[in-house]
Amino acid sequence: MSTDDKLLYLSRPDIETLGLTAADTVAQIEHLCRERDAARVLNAPKSLLRPVDDVLFMATLAVSEDPPFMAVKALGANAANAHKGMTTIGATITLFDQATAYPVAIMDGAWITEIRTAALSAVAARHFARKDSETIAFIGSGAQARSHLDAFLDFCPLRHVHIFGRGEANRTLLAEKAEALGLTATDYDDPRSAIEDADIIVSSVPLAPGLKPFLQTDWVKPGAYVNLLDLARTWRLETLDQFNRIIIEDATQEAEMEQQMIPAELIGEDLLDLVTGRISGRRDESERFAFIFRGLAIGDLALAILAYERARQAGVGIYLER
Repeated sequence: MSTDDKLLYLSRPDIETLGLTAADTVAQIEHLCRERDAARVLNAPKSLLRPVDDVLFMATLAVSEDPPFMAVKALGANAANAHKGMTTIGATITLFDQATAYPVAIMDGAWITEIRTAALSAVAARHFARKDSETIAFIGSGAQARSHLDAFLDFCPLRHVHIFGRGEANRTLLAEKAEALGLTATDYDDPRSAIEDADIIVSSVPLAPGLKPFLQTDWVKPGAYVNLLDLARTWRLETLDQFNRIIIEDATQEAEMEQQMIPAELIGEDLLDLVTGRISGRRDESERFAFIFRGLAIGDLALAILAYERARQAGVGIYLER
């Protein structure tokens, strides 16, 4: 039986050995965004179920003509796992051949979720972050902070990392990673001190019962670029209009969500407008930008295709009988 008749399984260690870079992923996401604008990519809005406060289940779905694949991701998140020494997210992605409608691969989705999220941020950062950005601040120091540090290093001359987070183990991991990359790392006891001198800010605080907004825009210096990965729930809503521009990743998806991330009147542009050139990037060195997003299936599709094609070339993974 040929490999075309089998299903390729890729574990997280398999995917991590493939050498996929932020530049690879950004290029693929931008390609799929342009394809979507030409009606050659379909992207379904996220589907969410929350049986209890701490537990979330989510599915994403996207299909493209070029490359001809469909990806569906199933993800579960349990905030209480962190107290048990477990990761909070588990996910799998199934990749289908678009022509035959047959599945061709199953792969770990947690690493892909981390990397595609950072790549989506990097797409926006390429247009909105100042080219001389040297200091990045992380509010929340977990896996997303580490993946964003890698992604932004590909596009910005970073030298300093500011860290504010609740988990000592994650703060230590992030600091050690920064220092191994030749950067300085400073741990802060309060969020304002961490962000007020930063050129780039990434907030990725996990949802937890009783979480109240504690960040505000007037702490952000002129010219800074801010990634709000936590659906803006850590930012005081009444201060968000102080950003010069707020961009989300997908206005169509956001309009179909049961609960909006931020009031619709604050949203004017999305990532598709940016990639296709309908809107401009930074126009003034003093502009403060916010990129707010909940995740986009195109990102999962982009990474899944790259992982599958690279794995086949490298002979990585295990083939399963259908």
